[in-house]
Amino acid sequence: MNPTAPSSPGGAPRGSLSCVGLGMTLGSHLTPLARSHIEQADVVFAALSDHVVELWLQRMHPDVRSLQPYYAEGKSRLKTYREWVELMMAEVRAGKRVCGVFYGHPGIFAWSPHKAIEVARAEGYEAHMEPGISAEDCLYADLGIDPGRFGCQHFEASQLLFYERRIDPAGYLVLWQAALVGDRSLARFETGSEYRQVLVDLLARDYPLDHEITIYRGATLPIERPRVRRIALRELPYVPLAAEETVVLPPAETLKPNLAMRERLEALDRLNEASTITS
Repeated sequence: MNPTAPSSPGGAPRGSLSCVGLGMTLGSHLTPLARSHIEQADVVFAALSDHVVELWLQRMHPDVRSLQPYYAEGKSRLKTYREWVELMMAEVRAGKRVCGVFYGHPGIFAWSPHKAIEVARAEGYEAHMEPGISAEDCLYADLGIDPGRFGCQHFEASQLLFYERRIDPAGYLVLWQAALVGDRSLARFETGSEYRQVLVDLLARDYPLDHEITIYRGATLPIERPRVRRIALRELPYVPLAAEETVVLPPAETLKPNLAMRERLEALDRLNEASTITS
């Protein structure tokens, strides 16, 4: 997409919106296309992981407006995210080229970019999402996980408590925002050990309590290294856990062959071979 805002039939500037991902590690993950959206915008809104990252972004654009001050203890995060959408859309409606910059990937665990783009398009404005390197991408690299080997399930941790979900212990299980597990208010920045114990009790249906799990946090600054801790599942309620950390459960079972499906596929192979011979 060309980041330049289109014009209305009368020639007046018409607003546009782009939501781009900055990646996880400062400076090293920004793509040239994401950079062009930032540099060519009239105004940039930033929801980033660190004040240092915001300062770095300000070197690229003279009008960077931080979205972080809209968070508050006891305030619903959904209310904050709605405010972000309105802030961006107000500038779009004023005819500005707006760029929302989000750490990681702007479409992963990020309600506001999706909603802002939906609203902008519904109102007839040009809107675009530019992907970035996400925490999931870094997790695969840092932990040496190939999701194609055994399969990989991803859940926001609270979903396992709020809904009936099927867990496959023969693949990897990745739980996001485990520090907030069980929070229904969307107003807390962490729950507590009692809530995580509920999560452990649920997971214990499919995993032994001594199953080794990983607590992971990717690096956000070039001078940092990923933080990796390995503990037993039963210890999860009692260790410090930050909102940025992700819990990973490796497979607890071996893959079980589906003999019925294999027989069916073998029969198809034989039919194809016979058809090839006779043709």
